[in-house]
Amino acid sequence: MQIRHSHVVLDACCVLNFCASGHFIAILKSIPAQVVVTEVVREKELITLQRLKDEENEGAVQFETAITQGLLSVVDFESESEEETFVNYAFELGDDGESATCAIAIHRGWAIATDDKKAASFSQKEAPHLQVLSTLEIIKSWSEGRNLTLAELHTVLRSIRTKGRYMPHRNHPLLSWWESLMQ
Repeated sequence: MQIRHSHVVLDACCVLNFCASGHFIAILKSIPAQVVVTEVVREKELITLQRLKDEENEGAVQFETAITQGLLSVVDFESESEEETFVNYAFELGDDGESATCAIAIHRGWAIATDDKKAASFSQKEAPHLQVLSTLEIIKSWSEGRNLTLAELHTVLRSIRTKGRYMPHRNHPLLSWWESLMQ
């Protein structure tokens, strides 16, 4: 996977999916750019991750560990312009996490990682030069780099589907890859 930007801003859905996989830190290490989340997403995701039961609390631990180790940076609005864009996007997208992710990425020229179709198409419309990645693109690249067996990859994808409640949309470019592995 080639990333054309210095940074990738993860939306909440990607954070949750990577944590659900059980390999959050390893996945972050495989991304060839600085990985960041917005303060809005950090607040939202930590609450979501801490509400999950038993083994899934490991996701909250890995999330905090990634921040402590510098694998994941937390960024906040740096200007009134970014904040204003966030407010406008929140009106358009109806979600604070996606709006903050898009506003910061677009202002700073960073790639975006999201599985939300509306946020992805909105970002492409607002800033067609920015790269928009998905959970599956990042997982596929990570799994190939780690040379995971089909059984290991199936387990990871099943965890993302079950714990992260993720299903790729019917037009996702990697849908057939997902379906072949989920059989």
